[in-house]
Amino acid sequence: MTSTQSRQRPTDRLMNGAEYRESLRQYSPRIYVDGELIGPVVDTPALQPGINALSVTYDFALDPAKSPLMTAVQANSQRTVNRMLHINESSGDLLNKLEAVRLLCQETGCAQRYLAHDALNAIHQVSARIDDACGSNEHRARFAAYLEDVQARDLALGIAMTDAKGDRSKRPHQQANPDTYVHLVERSAAGIVISGTKAIVTGAPYMHEILVMPSRNMDAADADFAVCCAVPVDAPGLTMVARPAGRPGEKLEHGAALFSRRYGQSTAVLIFERVFVPWERVFFAGEWEHSGAVTYNYATHHRHSCIAARAGFGDLLIGAGALMCEANGFDPGRKASLREPMIELIKITEGFFACGVAASVYGTRDEHSGSFMPEPVFANIGKLLLSTQIYDMHRLAHEVSGGLIVALPGPDEDHNPATSATLAEVLRANPMVPYDKRIEVARFIEDLSASYQGGWYSLISLHGGGSPAALKQEIWRHYPLGNKVELVERLLDRGVLHDDARPITRNRQPGRCCDAGCSPPGQAIMLPLPYTNKGEENQ
Repeated sequence: MTSTQSRQRPTDRLMNGAEYRESLRQYSPRIYVDGELIGPVVDTPALQPGINALSVTYDFALDPAKSPLMTAVQANSQRTVNRMLHINESSGDLLNKLEAVRLLCQETGCAQRYLAHDALNAIHQVSARIDDACGSNEHRARFAAYLEDVQARDLALGIAMTDAKGDRSKRPHQQANPDTYVHLVERSAAGIVISGTKAIVTGAPYMHEILVMPSRNMDAADADFAVCCAVPVDAPGLTMVARPAGRPGEKLEHGAALFSRRYGQSTAVLIFERVFVPWERVFFAGEWEHSGAVTYNYATHHRHSCIAARAGFGDLLIGAGALMCEANGFDPGRKASLREPMIELIKITEGFFACGVAASVYGTRDEHSGSFMPEPVFANIGKLLLSTQIYDMHRLAHEVSGGLIVALPGPDEDHNPATSATLAEVLRANPMVPYDKRIEVARFIEDLSASYQGGWYSLISLHGGGSPAALKQEIWRHYPLGNKVELVERLLDRGVLHDDARPITRNRQPGRCCDAGCSPPGQAIMLPLPYTNKGEENQ
């Protein structure tokens, strides 16, 4: 019996946030935070903002108003599962996942658990692909059993994809230190043994399990580095070196870090030292030919999710910017110098989110697994827009808010009897907005956009889910440039026939005006929910 199977299992139902917290006590991972070996994760102050964020994903799924969006019924089992653990069965599922992630990130800034959705969908697809290639059902069955267990216990999964990589000019098998990549070191009838290092593992300390995935396309010489498996967070031989989540404890009693002291994200480096993984938790080991497929599928799903996550963050900036305008005594509707940047902030946020919607509507059924994945061009364009425009989003929030967001006296002065009354009088702007409400929203914007946490949001938006260079490569690879070339050649009466050997017309796919392009199978229907950002006041 594995360590996971031996844990106390809840009944086959969804957990709430409190139960999720309590479930972490069943695990004893080896974790260092700020140079110290910590005790129980759930009792560690430095990790509380991350645990809070994950708790929201559990509570929202049980909220009667939100559960139609935050849960889904898995077709094979007819089990109601958390949306973050669901295998997409239609374009409608992609749309609902997009809106669910946006809703979660409106509350938490970054919900983190959606990475599990992206990885599970990718492994589901590649398991079927491997079986189709070798004429078996082994990998499908193994993953299906694991998925059923994860959904039944409503687990939180961390995704260990990015390797430490070492010298990036060299392939995994060429590294002087093989442990810069996670790799196979031993096989037996019982399972495999892996060693190596994964970096930038989101939320790892407060997950239940870690999904280990390859970080790149491998070749035959890299076969030992083509590993995909599931490992409990407290597996013997696994050590995590993590950073705190958010800004816990920073002036907690006086009002600084208004958002990030409550919600945040830890990331960790995971060091695997001869970690044993039983075969039932190994999805592939050495099948290097399929490593590129799982990384591509995961990247496409994840970039689609990132669009929604950063749209939720954009909603926070839009709302805070409008509140700051009001607190400063201005109405953006009447003052063009504020209205224009607010419109620009709205345009950016809804512009890249619209790409996510398009990627959902044009989502396609995977030929091996039958599940749905986002259309890659729109998914990558949306992610590229948010990656490069996150800095503009911060700038626009600063433009409408003014320099006060970083120039206010420290929060301790709010309680200084020698200065607080004077500050409250002279730093009040709109007579309808009390001083304490004005500085509260100012510090909220500072926390989101002009603090350590603001820089963190910028960087994860730029590189999380793939760098701009990687996104551009995928857009070029999948965009139907050949269709456009042949369109113009036909209009110019050039009489040039399609030729697959001609590089510029080789890249073709069904156009948007044919049945294959405009009528994908599955219902692209998003549930109408009154609590979303598209409320009744806008209808």
